[in-house]
Amino acid sequence: MARDHLQDDPHRSGDLAEHLADREHVIVDYKRVRLLWPCHLGLARGKYLPIATADNGTGHCMALFSQDYDREMDPEIPGTGLLDGLPDLEATFAPNALRPGWEPHTAVAVADVAFEGGDVQMAPRPAAKRAIKAWQDLGYSPQLGIELEAYLMQPDGAGGWERVPTPGHHVYATGPAADPTGLIDEIMEMADQVGLPVESVNTEYDPGQFELTLHYDDAMKALDDAFLFRLMAREMAMERGLMLTFLGKPINGSGGSGLHLNLSLLDDDGANAMADPDGEFGLSDLARGCIAGLLGHLEATTALCCPTVNAYKRVRPGEFIPYWANWGLDHRGTTIRVPPARGAGTRLEHRLSDGAANPYTAAAAVLHAARLGVVNDMECPPVETLDCIDEVGTERHVPENLGDALTALESDTELCEAMGPGFTDHFLALKRTEWKKFLVHVTDWELDHYLPYL
Repeated sequence: MARDHLQDDPHRSGDLAEHLADREHVIVDYKRVRLLWPCHLGLARGKYLPIATADNGTGHCMALFSQDYDREMDPEIPGTGLLDGLPDLEATFAPNALRPGWEPHTAVAVADVAFEGGDVQMAPRPAAKRAIKAWQDLGYSPQLGIELEAYLMQPDGAGGWERVPTPGHHVYATGPAADPTGLIDEIMEMADQVGLPVESVNTEYDPGQFELTLHYDDAMKALDDAFLFRLMAREMAMERGLMLTFLGKPINGSGGSGLHLNLSLLDDDGANAMADPDGEFGLSDLARGCIAGLLGHLEATTALCCPTVNAYKRVRPGEFIPYWANWGLDHRGTTIRVPPARGAGTRLEHRLSDGAANPYTAAAAVLHAARLGVVNDMECPPVETLDCIDEVGTERHVPENLGDALTALESDTELCEAMGPGFTDHFLALKRTEWKKFLVHVTDWELDHYLPYL
């Protein structure tokens, strides 16, 4: 796919063409815009728009916010307009939001969504913007580096999916032993062509699982990059008849997939405000306040960072997976890991979020919880020094299931208020509907375990 400047095209609208003519790395023969935005489920909603009308934006029915993954529309979900005529929200983008796409002759833009002149309160991207602004109002600019984990799957011949065979698999493998299909190489190459900043790719502990790390950036830019990268990678797998799944626990007996958020904060001078060479462990009081807030609001943030029934099959004790309300120095058994880099590289790695989490929602929860720790002068607990498998220095841990996590979120009125009542009321209603569906659903495990005997 070419990365040249746009050539003159009589089909382009004037304002858009004028802006694009000055941009680098825009596709030759650009003919349409793929306008995308993340919904409450983390799905990419959008439309293809011809260039002649793209800068007018487009509408989408608000009632989609009443849908679960099964597309059932629940009138009890607040704020969706389902019983009020199914009105439209407006999806628009600024010219500088346009960026190269991975389809021929197509650029993409992550849209802003609005309803009746204001933000769509239950939408994840506006929620993340509000969380970022809350930090900016304190004089800090949040930076995020996002790590994604996923399994590569192929059809199993019986209507399901199985992991792609990798006979030479080992942790931190590269080359054909790690990626016999060549798909991951193609994803990296395409990411480079369209300007999605991959920092590294490696295999994880289990066969068929990969970690795909994006370079840190301003928080909103990093989230938009992660949103587009995940969509691009899944679509490239689909073109090969494969599935790249970010589901937290897609395979029984194998490790789970997470979404790690690496957080740092820049002050007005552009310096990393989490670093303090004179502070304990080289951390500033600001960093310790963030840790205190993240752990103090752990139970409530779990619902937002682990928003599916499946996610709670991943966050279990006795594994190198976040479970306990603890933090550690370069300790992968803790929920908040402080990597060894100091100075400009100082950051907090929040490891709780499920691989299937909506990155905007998870980031909003993390940013708000960290900020509440700072503004409320919460006390940072002692650093974890035990192994977190056989011994751990705390009794607090994440909720055991989605239902318990939703109860914890609703009880944390401070975090709910920070996220916005329009967001949390919608989220709680939607996810409680999902949890109730699960409770009455007969699973394969139940049939396998009981049916032969009872």
